[in-house]
Amino acid sequence: MAAPLPPRARKRHNPYLPILVSIVIGSAALASVVYLLQPTWQRQQSASEPGTLPITIDHTLFNVPTAAIRVKLQKRTGPQERVDLSFLYPSLKPPTAQKHITAAEAEAEAASKAEPIDRIFVSIIAHHGAVSPQERAKTIYPRYLESEASTVEDTLMVQAFRAGTPYAGEDLFMADGESFTARCSRDAQTPGMCLSERRIGDADLNFRFPRAWLAHWRDVADAMDKLSDQLQGPGK
Repeated sequence: MAAPLPPRARKRHNPYLPILVSIVIGSAALASVVYLLQPTWQRQQSASEPGTLPITIDHTLFNVPTAAIRVKLQKRTGPQERVDLSFLYPSLKPPTAQKHITAAEAEAEAASKAEPIDRIFVSIIAHHGAVSPQERAKTIYPRYLESEASTVEDTLMVQAFRAGTPYAGEDLFMADGESFTARCSRDAQTPGMCLSERRIGDADLNFRFPRAWLAHWRDVADAMDKLSDQLQGPGK
């Protein structure tokens, strides 16, 4: 029969055991906390983008829907020289999936019909005292127009720009007695596009839309009115 261990031997134990147990328990607790908090953090990140952004063009404040902004670098508050937007037509809602591009690409695509024709493009640009859209229609465009105008529909008139002028290959549409003016390229290999401009404070709003929409030009004019009011926001 083996001799019993001396008292001092029975009391001997591993001095690192409590530390190891604490580390294991602490790691398990930390992993549980991280697991529980991670979904909440992800939801907060996805919901952090505001629905609208206050953006100042020169000294004029606009209330811009975040999802409508086409250029990623423009998706910020504060002063900017221009903002490029697009809205579905006729709902006037921002597209659900927006491809972010540069400002130069936004201008080129709006003019070249690269996007589907189910949307209206809006660029808000600081004018820095340039000739207003109304003055341009009254004093500049007439210098380059053909002498004869014809009626398209209702009170909408069309007049061609002369060859050899800065606007050659385009037509000017104006509604008699109404504030609707659009300069449109002609249909060729690609559908024609129209440009209609409005001034709000220190900025010009450039609307671009397919020429084919002029068949319902009053609806287009109404859409531009609504977007102008919407972008000015409640403090206009």
